[in-house]
Amino acid sequence: MWLTLAASAFMAAGGVWAEARTPAGPILPKYQAECAACHTAYPAGMLPATSWKRIMGSLDKHYGTDASLDAASVKEISQWLQTHAGTYKRVRDEPPQDRITTSAWFVRKHDELNSATWKHAAVKSAANCMACHTRADKGSFSEREIVLPKGVGTNERDK
Repeated sequence: MWLTLAASAFMAAGGVWAEARTPAGPILPKYQAECAACHTAYPAGMLPATSWKRIMGSLDKHYGTDASLDAASVKEISQWLQTHAGTYKRVRDEPPQDRITTSAWFVRKHDELNSATWKHAAVKSAANCMACHTRADKGSFSEREIVLPKGVGTNERDK
């Protein structure tokens, strides 16, 4: 039962990626190449346009790392992110520090996981979607595709 509860907690809204893919189609190859070189190329619909604008405007200090790109790449990726940013109620509010993992919807979706989950050797941080979402690199966060690493628990299990 705990696995089902954890899977439910880990499920991100399918509409996030669906919105990010429409109307222009799949993820921008340049965005995928540049961003996925260091972390999951998060679906654009997971953040509002204002958050993406700030992120793209401060790549030289991108969460403690210099992720600078040439001006043409910044312009192309920024335009794509602005076009496909989240606009629906769930992501309309800007999360603290423009971090997906601090957004209200993310916290709510993962609230059944115990605090040790994010420190687990196979997970390392809330930003490591691929640790449990086996197709996160393809933009899929379906509950059916979640595989929790051995030893990852939920608050429900710990009661």
